[in-house]
Amino acid sequence: MSSVKRKIFSGSRPLVVVLFLLLTCSSVITRPLISIAPPASSQTVPATHKLPREDELFLEDLERRSFQYFWEEADPKTGLVPDRARMDGSSLDESHRNVASIAATGFGLTSLCIADKRGWIDHRQAQERTRNTMRFFANQAFQERGWFYHWLDAKTGARRWQSEVSSIDTALLLAGILTARQYYRYDAEIFRLATQIYERVDFRWMLNGHPLLLSHGWKPETGFLKPRWDTYSEDTILYLLAIGSPTHAIMPGSWYALWKDRYRYEGFAYFTTIGVPLFMHQYAHAWIDYRNQREAKGDRIDYFENSINATLAHRKFCLNLVHDFPGYGPNVWGITASDSARGYLAWGGPPRDPAIDGTVVPSAAGGSLMFTPEVSVAALRTMHDKYGDRIYGKYGFVDAFNPNTGWVDTDVIGINVGIILLSAENLRTGNVWRWFMSNREMPRAMNRVGLLPYKKHHGMLSQRSRKAA
Repeated sequence: MSSVKRKIFSGSRPLVVVLFLLLTCSSVITRPLISIAPPASSQTVPATHKLPREDELFLEDLERRSFQYFWEEADPKTGLVPDRARMDGSSLDESHRNVASIAATGFGLTSLCIADKRGWIDHRQAQERTRNTMRFFANQAFQERGWFYHWLDAKTGARRWQSEVSSIDTALLLAGILTARQYYRYDAEIFRLATQIYERVDFRWMLNGHPLLLSHGWKPETGFLKPRWDTYSEDTILYLLAIGSPTHAIMPGSWYALWKDRYRYEGFAYFTTIGVPLFMHQYAHAWIDYRNQREAKGDRIDYFENSINATLAHRKFCLNLVHDFPGYGPNVWGITASDSARGYLAWGGPPRDPAIDGTVVPSAAGGSLMFTPEVSVAALRTMHDKYGDRIYGKYGFVDAFNPNTGWVDTDVIGINVGIILLSAENLRTGNVWRWFMSNREMPRAMNRVGLLPYKKHHGMLSQRSRKAA
């Protein structure tokens, strides 16, 4: 993830893991794997959310500007997307120049599919950029058992910042690769290379001897990183990719080994890891269609509904800060990992992070467009109308700004731009969900862990969003 130090959520829970092993391992071995749930696109779920014309026009403009970041900033030969860029087009400092993020590249590959479908660029250009990216990761980029370095030189593909071979960032890259595999499924080379890249990833190796929990990563100098993905966050996409792998699958019991905190704030109850930024309730959902799916055992969580409640709780949390930071309001809210006047911070709430200084991060509301359309669209439109081109430019919103002090970031960050784009597209068409879930490995993984369809009232999302407003 962009500059987020993953060590803050890395506590090991051996007793919990042993209990999960006892409860799950026997059923894991005997669970039949031939009953595969249909792709999400064939399930009975609302395809899109009906928006007023003015909101549609606003989101069309925001999406298109967001896409321009990935199109203009990515290297056309490697397909690698820079971690960040200046909104005004000026150069970054030397230490950040040409530093690409493989997670941002996953968002970038998905953005090509969106832009191609919407006709923003020529189909052949989008296909060529996608093919170049696939060739780079299949044949040129350094990989260890299929896993890639977190940060790469955008032009050469060389390792940058002595970064780790990152499990979560490889997973977000794979999400974009598999999305493109389905969108360009009639391009034999793209399909073959995407399949090769995914099937090469040795998920069992990343367990580093643990029966259930994946490591954060590996370095050639020191070996595996000590932290494991042992708490609920955006790591659900990593685990579903691992459980659904046709070549190196891990046990479905890994899903239930993740620790989840029960949390309630101002009437909104949800599962989380206390203290995580809001993006951890968003990123996996950019590709995985959790709508109308619920665990058949354990806490029986509906993860889509869970992210709705996490977003509404976060909005209410920001409103409760108005006495300290009057720049917040019903339509100006949102704190998630971002730049700040003091540098990059992995902040959020509830509970209150002591670093909070009144900064607003547009990708907090923007990344939740697919969950809470009424309050999220209203927030983004209010920010746009109130602050104009101070915070809104050729790549959409700046990464962050502070309406209390007047500070405005100079940069945009690729993964924050990406979550706005994908969330908006899923709200409007559901296309990213449809493409990604058409990969048979994903419904197979959901079936293996017991994430099964169930009936609920489809109007729930809209009603809750209006109530929250």
